[in-house]
Amino acid sequence: MASKSKILFIGGTGYIGKFIVEASVKTGHPTFVLVRESTLSAPSKSQLLDHFKKLGVNLVIGDVLNHGSLVKAIKQVDVVISTVGQTLLADQVKIIAAIKEAGNVKRFFPSEFGNDVDRVNAVEPAKSAFVTKAKIRRAVEAEGIPYTYVASNFFAGYFLPNLSQPGATAPPRDKVVIFGDGNPKAVYNKEDDIGTYTIKAVDDPRTLNKILYIKPPGNIYSFNDLVSLWERKIGKTLERVYVPEEQVLKNIQEAAPPVNVILSIQHSAFVKGDQTNFQIEPSFGVEASQLYPDVKYTTVDEYLSQFV
Repeated sequence: MASKSKILFIGGTGYIGKFIVEASVKTGHPTFVLVRESTLSAPSKSQLLDHFKKLGVNLVIGDVLNHGSLVKAIKQVDVVISTVGQTLLADQVKIIAAIKEAGNVKRFFPSEFGNDVDRVNAVEPAKSAFVTKAKIRRAVEAEGIPYTYVASNFFAGYFLPNLSQPGATAPPRDKVVIFGDGNPKAVYNKEDDIGTYTIKAVDDPRTLNKILYIKPPGNIYSFNDLVSLWERKIGKTLERVYVPEEQVLKNIQEAAPPVNVILSIQHSAFVKGDQTNFQIEPSFGVEASQLYPDVKYTTVDEYLSQFV
């Protein structure tokens, strides 16, 4: 068995990043996380950084905006995984330049972890974020850098605890608001599973220069089916309030950030069906649960049980 790739994370202390870092170190990959000097002393990150150190993660001082520090960090590893947030998406061109200069990277995973940005029908403001991610894909390809793009669809922890109800902190018990007709299917994956599947792809030749879609069959639900599942769990029928698309679009235009971003992502998935309205072709993509049938992923059904 070849030794496991050394992995550098950029954005590893962020929302999805921390799950993938944990999956990396727990499966025996030498794991490095790029951190700014300021992050090391940030009280909000101290608990997470302590946790990382206990797991055996190597913290590397550096910054996406400091080319020298980036090249130096990248030269220590084989694979770079970016999980940077919204504000740094466009700055990933700097990571690409550093990878190019370092010359040793076997695989780059740019910050994706959502819809497949080449196959979306989104409106603003989500549209701009998707366009930025797509531009980063084209830049990676233009430079000939080996890549994997992870289309992990919805984070379960973000959309299931309140069944995507605006402003709610728990799933509905009386009435539920549904965008559109509730029939397009979306995909909800637990964050730990996204971490597991992403790390399995790192040294897998089948995921090289491909999109890795995380679409396990137990996690694909239309909104109507999701509500029915929840109703069965609580033994109660909810009043379903359907919001027609033109009203959804109006709500997006009238909302302030970050609500407008979330609404526009929900419009893309729930109204347009962007997570499931295309076939995965072998020429561009592979599906994680088919590649790794040994992974025991958490189903939507299992996930919702904790809220009953």
